[in-house]
Amino acid sequence: MKLSQATTLLDAALDEARRRGVRVCISILDAAAWPVAFIRMDGAPLGVIDVASRKARTAVLFQMDSADFARIGHPGGEAYTLENTNGGLTSFGGGIVLRAADGTMLGGMGVSGASTQDDIDIARTAAAMLSA
Repeated sequence: MKLSQATTLLDAALDEARRRGVRVCISILDAAAWPVAFIRMDGAPLGVIDVASRKARTAVLFQMDSADFARIGHPGGEAYTLENTNGGLTSFGGGIVLRAADGTMLGGMGVSGASTQDDIDIARTAAAMLSA
């Protein structure tokens, strides 16, 4: 994940969050789960700083969107409590895997602060920039 790609993603996510009238935090990690870019919109709750980062981390470490991770990590799921590993993960939507046009994993993005569906939609809207 190049910084230029990450800033393009941040801009797209910010535009979509503003369009929806929500305040979020956005975390972008590279394919090794190291931070590349982060932003907290004015008024976004402080608690979602960590949540956005954990959503991105979950996506990178398990190479799946955090909403998909939630399907296996819920009570009764085949990997219940897996979210307690790797320094803490997140088992709800808003973290997505970022892939290049050829399918190569570039990293992950986590969005938090709005409804789970808004977080997912904001992240997916921004990720579409990678294939544009």
